[in-house]
Amino acid sequence: MSGNIESVLNETRKFPPPAAFAQKAAISTWEQYQAMHKESVQNPEKFWGEVASELHWFKKWDRVRNWDNKPFAKWFEGGKTNLAYNCLDKHLEKNRNKAAILWEGEPVGDQGDGEKKVLTYGELHRQVCKFANVLKAQGIKPGDTIALYMPMIPELAIAMLACARIGAVHSIIFGGFSAPAIADRIQDCACKMVVTADGGYRRGSVLKLKETVDEAVKSCPTVKSVISVKRAGNAVQWTEGKDFWWHDLMSKASA
Repeated sequence: MSGNIESVLNETRKFPPPAAFAQKAAISTWEQYQAMHKESVQNPEKFWGEVASELHWFKKWDRVRNWDNKPFAKWFEGGKTNLAYNCLDKHLEKNRNKAAILWEGEPVGDQGDGEKKVLTYGELHRQVCKFANVLKAQGIKPGDTIALYMPMIPELAIAMLACARIGAVHSIIFGGFSAPAIADRIQDCACKMVVTADGGYRRGSVLKLKETVDEAVKSCPTVKSVISVKRAGNAVQWTEGKDFWWHDLMSKASA
């Protein structure tokens, strides 16, 4: 019987993309990819300097790669850029009203229709700027670390980009981890803040994220504040001066 089972461990088939699709791709042929890879190996400074030039730089680098102290490499020394700016601001002139995030979530209705939300580049930029100002108002400074223990909602991307915008470091923690696992990761990074939600949906059930965070931060003295997105509507414990609702802070923040 086993001889009739097709093994997928020795796959030899190829599925080329449609020609029209390939022509619009950044790398349109296998030969182009091979040439680029060869260049990246033989002339890494030249190759990555050209790639990096596609980004916006407030100040161009002095040197693409410094590998004088092998195996420790330093890249783009002297350069100054911002990833949130490159993800958002540089696209506003031409794509302000173009969709940046197409989101569908739980719960799913009887007709199979789940929640849907579209954020354009302009709307996403506004939300990121507002939450960046929320972080600054909470005392977050460049180099501070923030833990993100959130469901798969647009606010997760907004929080990540807001951290990058002000130079804070975000540590994403999988939404299924236990309180001890969260505490370990918070302690390792000395996080000053946790961004979470009251709960999150998974296969129709509500995961009580805020409850798990509350248990975790009991052993994390570096955490000064917890910001929660009101997502599932489940009951949560609240500590005044330490717990804050996302929507309350965002309603007062400048864009």
